[in-house]
Amino acid sequence: MDFHLPPDLVDYLARLDAFIAAKIAPLQAKDDNQRFFDHRREWARTDFDNGGLPRPEWEALLEQAKVLADEAGFYRFSLPQEFGGDGGGNLWMAVIREHLAAKGLGLFNDLQNEHSVVGNFPLIVMLRDFGSAAQKETFIRGSLARKIRITFGLTEPEHGSDATHMQTRAVRERRDGQPGWRIDGQKMWTTGMHLASHCCLFARTSGQDGAAKGISAFLVPADAPGVKIEEYLWTFNMPTDHPRVSFTNVWVPDQALFGDLDHGLALAQAFVHENRIRQAASSLGAAAYCVAESVRYARQRKPFGQALAENQAIQFPLVELATQVEMLRLLIRKTAWEMDQMPHPEVAKRLSDKVSMCNYWANRLVCEAADRAMQVHGGIGYSRHKPFEHIYRHHRRYRITEGSEEIQMRKVAGYLFGFMGPNKLA
Repeated sequence: MDFHLPPDLVDYLARLDAFIAAKIAPLQAKDDNQRFFDHRREWARTDFDNGGLPRPEWEALLEQAKVLADEAGFYRFSLPQEFGGDGGGNLWMAVIREHLAAKGLGLFNDLQNEHSVVGNFPLIVMLRDFGSAAQKETFIRGSLARKIRITFGLTEPEHGSDATHMQTRAVRERRDGQPGWRIDGQKMWTTGMHLASHCCLFARTSGQDGAAKGISAFLVPADAPGVKIEEYLWTFNMPTDHPRVSFTNVWVPDQALFGDLDHGLALAQAFVHENRIRQAASSLGAAAYCVAESVRYARQRKPFGQALAENQAIQFPLVELATQVEMLRLLIRKTAWEMDQMPHPEVAKRLSDKVSMCNYWANRLVCEAADRAMQVHGGIGYSRHKPFEHIYRHHRRYRITEGSEEIQMRKVAGYLFGFMGPNKLA
């Protein structure tokens, strides 16, 4: 049993750090781009007079960083070689994500926007596995060229985790002699819709409410008649690109069907395990950053003539957090490694509980670590001049949005008590 990282992965991290130092750090320092990361970050990023949307100059900066990363060969690392990537597996991606998040805030990896110099591409993999030949040609090439952007329309105002009860409906309808579908409904948290070219929209096409079968996915043009952004939902961490969108008498041709009719939930679940293990690794890295910064500050700060670090009231909470970081790191890497040893469908059958353990615990841990870092740093920790409030406000969302922790704990319980999984009781 060897717990050392593969030498080629260690080398990759070193090359990644060198790229960040040579290309990304200078861009962050240019033209006061630091305003997007220091105490001004929320105001610099947010157009409060335009629905709270991200400012164009902020999104343009993120795009510049992605172009540099793509040119350097890092951005597409996780993609299959056929799409210009390296076919990076789950272990490598988990280690890379932790490594970047542990550096703190920066243009190299800004988790508030799912932005990183090492990209994550769930929709491209979905297109590869479920798209028609024409969809692959149009949408994969367009997405990689950053000319097409697909947002995700699953959650609804009245239905979040209970997706099988969605009220959005798609019914067959011919228009101008062409077969297609009329879609009516509403979606929430359709992130990125302000820049989207299409929405991967889920709607019930048959069956009863609550049935997994009977839900289909469609690639709906964002500018199709009847598509309307109703409001942008302001969040704990701004800016917002999370609108409520209505679809009223929206018509799409048969070619817009994405995947098999009535089996659309397979698309929604296709990448959930990879996403959750990577997001868990990011939360782990951010938690490790909060602990390390707290230790450093406690050694430097000397109230009443002695270092804060000498006080057990400071030591013990950080000891507990550091212990949890070490244990969680082992579980994440073990789970990611196991995921790489089996076909994707087997992951859902055999490891789903372990992925949920990693994810819900990492998201809880980073919130605790950020809160403790504020406490250790005192007044300055509560201020926006330190990143801890931003880390807390951002990562708090993942206890809800990446599959709520209650849903994930229920998954673990199902495996533990034999209600589901490989040890399901008869």
